[in-house]
Amino acid sequence: MILVTGTGGALGQLIVGELAGRDDVVLGTRTPRSTTERRITERRVDFDDPSSLDFTGVDTLLIVSAGYGEDDVVIARHDAAISAAEKAGVRHVIYTSLSGDGDHLPYALAHRWTERRLQRGPLAWTILRNGLYAEFLAAIAAPGPDGTIAAPLGTGRLAAVARADLATVAARVAAEPERHAGRVYELVGEQALGGADLAAAIGGSYEPCSLGAAREAITEAGEALPYQVPMLVGTYSAIAGGFLDGDAIEDNALRALLGREPSSALDAYKAAVAG
Repeated sequence: MILVTGTGGALGQLIVGELAGRDDVVLGTRTPRSTTERRITERRVDFDDPSSLDFTGVDTLLIVSAGYGEDDVVIARHDAAISAAEKAGVRHVIYTSLSGDGDHLPYALAHRWTERRLQRGPLAWTILRNGLYAEFLAAIAAPGPDGTIAAPLGTGRLAAVARADLATVAARVAAEPERHAGRVYELVGEQALGGADLAAAIGGSYEPCSLGAAREAITEAGEALPYQVPMLVGTYSAIAGGFLDGDAIEDNALRALLGREPSSALDAYKAAVAG
């Protein structure tokens, strides 16, 4: 049995779609739905409620990172899930982590802690070090009404990945976990994108702003939680500083694990912007 966590989220949903047709897949979600669809089994999985982490009968557990929290919150979530997997006798855990060039990002610590927790534990494991989504660029480098992208990306570039490609890789690894045991896979885009590239793709313009201006705009918008503000500003800073362009990744496994050319991250950005 394969259990995929976080199936209420965008990546989790795509992974489940890739595994469609199998009768041994269980969807882990905080809020299971009543469904009469065949081949769909849901199980309540809430990382904030250890009593819900029942992985009985699960052979392969695919943990979609439960981020969106302070480091101690995310670490506690992942530790609870891995501990429950050990208790239940799960054979193999797959974890969606963060690309190796992301260590400068404010949210990298919880990912690296989780990797270490798996590597020091008794279960077989595979770590998928995902690059930042191309769709994420549509949020942090969204064009204004006049098509102007005002973001503090400087001249930096991001080796962004189409989320669907990462879902395909995760599903393929989950389908044959023994082939990937003990592997850490770097999965970043092959074409790094900068602000000018994004603007050209939508027929707009790029006007880099300062980190301070971005912080002020994020704060004034009131949509980000307090802990998310430094995360977003830190992401801008890492891109602008040239740390996320993929050059530091020595062995990008994306193409090999897909078995084809990666999808266009620029197309994924444009589609996300178009809504």
